[in-house]
Amino acid sequence: MFNRRAVILGLAALPALAGAARALGAAPPPPDTLATSIGDVTIQPLNHATLLLRQGSHVLYIDPAKVDFTGQPAPTAILITHEHADHFDPGNLAKIAGKAQIVAPQSVADKSPAALEGQVTVMHNGDTGSVDGLPVTAIAAYNTSPDRQQYHPKGRDNGYVVSFGDKRIYIAGDTEPTPEVLALTGIDIAFLPMNQPFTMTPEQAAEAVRAFRPRVVYPYHYKGTDPQQFADLVGGAAEVRLRDWYM
Repeated sequence: MFNRRAVILGLAALPALAGAARALGAAPPPPDTLATSIGDVTIQPLNHATLLLRQGSHVLYIDPAKVDFTGQPAPTAILITHEHADHFDPGNLAKIAGKAQIVAPQSVADKSPAALEGQVTVMHNGDTGSVDGLPVTAIAAYNTSPDRQQYHPKGRDNGYVVSFGDKRIYIAGDTEPTPEVLALTGIDIAFLPMNQPFTMTPEQAAEAVRAFRPRVVYPYHYKGTDPQQFADLVGGAAEVRLRDWYM
């Protein structure tokens, strides 16, 4: 069992500003660990929608946007969910990518630095493939509420399920509880977004948890929303890990 860390909440912000919440040079919170059949995966929250998954030689960054990566390991792969500035920063991507494989939707590939063109693997909703030798599936990520569909239109953005041996990790990106999300199975760890009006409400996120039953769920991308409310709504449906994404 992990100790629950205090959660520091901020005011709601536009996506372009949310990634700047963690001060440059601020130490990230300590990582968690997931035991898998190929060895332990360390799970490191970095900021807002940015995280690091590390296992053996695999170093995966998810949505490396407005974060200072000084002192962090060089990536072997990068997953980008969509083009918004709190998820995708072309300048930062160029600085940290090195020779890493980059998996992204077409809209991100179209805006990526030209020097990285040969490193980008485009995945569309429903595609399966591999990232740094690990199985990956692109899950549709979009808004279903009529008054929110302009933020994340259907067919453009991805979430991802990445498999480390016998364990499956779902990173939702920006989405509501779509049919594709509710139909997920066999998820060990899920990262679900909860800021308004761009993604899920706590009630929607709890609905998703009750539907696809991840073993563990991390609320992330929650600026302006109380993740404890989500944890209370989930109850015993999953282990909820509250981590500080905005230190």
